[in-house]
Amino acid sequence: MAPLPRCYVASPLGFNEAGAHYYRAVYLPALARVVEPLDPWAHTEPAEIERARAAGTLRALWLATGRKNLELIRSAPLLVAWLDGQEVDSGTATEIGYAAGVGVRCFGLRSDVRHAGEEEMAVNLQVETTIEVSGGRVVGSLEELVAELRGAALP
Repeated sequence: MAPLPRCYVASPLGFNEAGAHYYRAVYLPALARVVEPLDPWAHTEPAEIERARAAGTLRALWLATGRKNLELIRSAPLLVAWLDGQEVDSGTATEIGYAAGVGVRCFGLRSDVRHAGEEEMAVNLQVETTIEVSGGRVVGSLEELVAELRGAALP
């Protein structure tokens, strides 16, 4: 069996307890059925943040974390982006733009019932256009996302 393609997982889900639980218990396991998720949330621990804060080196830690995330994006042929919320998370939008700019195929999941972009768009027109120009698309459910990734992972 061929190895699964690497896929960077862009999302703001690690910022709160409920989001982090869904991310670890539902989202990552579903993605892992068809890709090897590259989890940027796995690289910085709360204790590391507290140590940096106490030492006055928090900015340096954040910059190192951002560089690590960019390296992960460059190392993968695929990116998935969590697009729910009133607005797309600014960090997630940046990851999408960077990924598309370096040739990574991007996919987005927007299951939120609220309107968040221009008429007939799932999200902001520039975010959705960037995803589509990369060769991907925005879908409305986790099941659709897994199916898209399965198709993208086929030789």
